[in-house]
Amino acid sequence: MDQHGSRLDAGGVDRRSLLRWSAFMAGLLALPAVPYTARIAEAVTTKPRLPVLWLNGQDCTGDIEAFLRASRSSPSSLILDVISLDYSELLMAPSGTAAERSLTDTVAAYGGRYVVVVEGSIPNAANGTFCTIGGRSFLEVLRATLPSALGVIAVGTCACYGGLPAASGGTTGAVGIRNVLGSSSVPLLLLPGCPVNADNLAATLISYLALGTWPATDRSGRPTFAYGRCVHERCERRTFYQRGLFVREWGDAGHQAGWCLYQLGCHGLQTRGNCPTVRFNGATSWPVGTGAACLGCTGSGFWDTSAGGAVAAAGTVTAAGTVAATGSACDGDAQGRNRGRRR
Repeated sequence: MDQHGSRLDAGGVDRRSLLRWSAFMAGLLALPAVPYTARIAEAVTTKPRLPVLWLNGQDCTGDIEAFLRASRSSPSSLILDVISLDYSELLMAPSGTAAERSLTDTVAAYGGRYVVVVEGSIPNAANGTFCTIGGRSFLEVLRATLPSALGVIAVGTCACYGGLPAASGGTTGAVGIRNVLGSSSVPLLLLPGCPVNADNLAATLISYLALGTWPATDRSGRPTFAYGRCVHERCERRTFYQRGLFVREWGDAGHQAGWCLYQLGCHGLQTRGNCPTVRFNGATSWPVGTGAACLGCTGSGFWDTSAGGAVAAAGTVTAAGTVAATGSACDGDAQGRNRGRRR
């Protein structure tokens, strides 16, 4: 533990903070505190560094920015101390051919042992020329790095499903990572969100470091610890939904009292994610907690399907503002929703 422990100490992370963060990671992964808190702490301080290639396509860099700005017991500091970030266009010091060499050298030296984190969508139109790095299209870069990876983690909705570049009117032919990997045997994990929650990414990496396996996923490849339940189930406004108390206009008395935002286009009923419990900005808040409606950003095509919320944003509730989640896994509160329509 000496070498790794001293590195953590140098970053200002003491043993107590490490154990507190490890316990949080165990809880986030739905693992019992005993023995997994100790196993995670041991993995962080003793396991060899995991080579990581962070590849950016059509994106705003919001996901890596979110990761770097995470502040819960400095998870980004802890993770950056136990992974070897061998390639990241946003963070690496080398540029030009030296940067490209970092990428190709890692692929050659660590075949089957490196992880690829993909941020941003992949443009297919015009032979991929809408996004090129080092003279190669992003699609070419992915085809050269993904086949021999230990695992591929798509972070953010753009990488998972195409996101904003794939919305109606787009011209780049943007697609998500599954269109590139196809039926490959390389493990693929999708962490959608706009942006991804940094704690979910940290927990995904920690799961492999501590347990030697990737976390369990649903049929679409999303880790169930993060996307196994609907936002609505754990929303602090759910009781108002059940009582049929809905905000009718932004800023009205119900809005100020914290009533349910369903009738203003909130997509929490059909959106899967742990946003209400893990939250953002050092676990201080999340969109619904600030009075905004959930836009369903962890779902595919949310830029187009959230149009009902855009209608409601004008401040008038219409039929379009009532975006029913029929058939949703969270639809057990349908009676409350129907009551709300009569109020």
